[in-house]
Amino acid sequence: MEFLYASEILLNGLMAGVMYSLVALGFVLIYKASGVFNYAQGVMALFAAMTLVGIMEGRVPFAHLINATFGVHVSSFGWTVPGLFAIALTALIMVGLAIAIEKLVLKHLVGQEPIILFMATIGLAWFLEGLGDVMWGADVKVLDVGLPQGISETVETATNNWLGYGFFIDRLDIWATLIAAVLVAALVGFSQYTKQGRAMRAVADDHQAALSVGISLRFIWIMVWSIAGFVALVAGIMWGTKSGVQFSLSLIALKALPVLMLGGFTSIPGAIVGGLIIGMGEKLFEYFVGPMVGGATENWFAYVLALLFLVFRPQGLFGERIIERV
Repeated sequence: MEFLYASEILLNGLMAGVMYSLVALGFVLIYKASGVFNYAQGVMALFAAMTLVGIMEGRVPFAHLINATFGVHVSSFGWTVPGLFAIALTALIMVGLAIAIEKLVLKHLVGQEPIILFMATIGLAWFLEGLGDVMWGADVKVLDVGLPQGISETVETATNNWLGYGFFIDRLDIWATLIAAVLVAALVGFSQYTKQGRAMRAVADDHQAALSVGISLRFIWIMVWSIAGFVALVAGIMWGTKSGVQFSLSLIALKALPVLMLGGFTSIPGAIVGGLIIGMGEKLFEYFVGPMVGGATENWFAYVLALLFLVFRPQGLFGERIIERV
């Protein structure tokens, strides 16, 4: 029975890892195409989730600012928007955000050192967080787009019949796994078999060479940030549905860091494998070792594992090893 309980923990850990991978994917896409480590990826997930809730509930954006400026009391338009339509509108807003980032920030920093670009994304993160609060308010919001939640009775009954032990699996985790699998397959197919995907890979290999054959660097950046915005929206939906839309949602980016360190900063499959290792490892470590050291090991295990891994393979499992010849 103890083995089956550990297996249940392992399965839940793998599904938690998929949720981490959803956030890590956004980092990988932007880093792979531009060499920029986007510190704002977690806040983009928060901003996307806040915008989605605001659209679904028919909230008036900047309502607090409008009320304070004009002495009125507006809060909502009086209608609600269906989940799928609201997701489509939010995706369009994330595309608009990508265009604005390229025009207002990135195009002015072409040729700058990577640390300058990284600092720019830190500024972008705090700006987006403030903008989200001003647009939609800082209160905790409930996000419900119709995804099933709660313990899956089907899995519990099936495992109980087969193994004599019912596994407790959250239906939201099952859906997150399926959606992540479809998303990864679509991203891999896009990068391998489409003209735009090949252009993105060319830019990732060598900016100057890509420019010399007529590839628009600005278009590729807008495209990549738009895709990263869509990935942030998917991650925001999953995490927002699970724990509510609030400031802590932006901190999920911190969970993606050890995933990137394990999988590699330039590999889409690496983000998935890294997430599965982290999710599985932290749950099993908490189960077997946690009681001996006072518990709460999930807060630090992933970072220690990633740090140890860096010592032996700095580029990660699927990352490209960079050799500079002198």
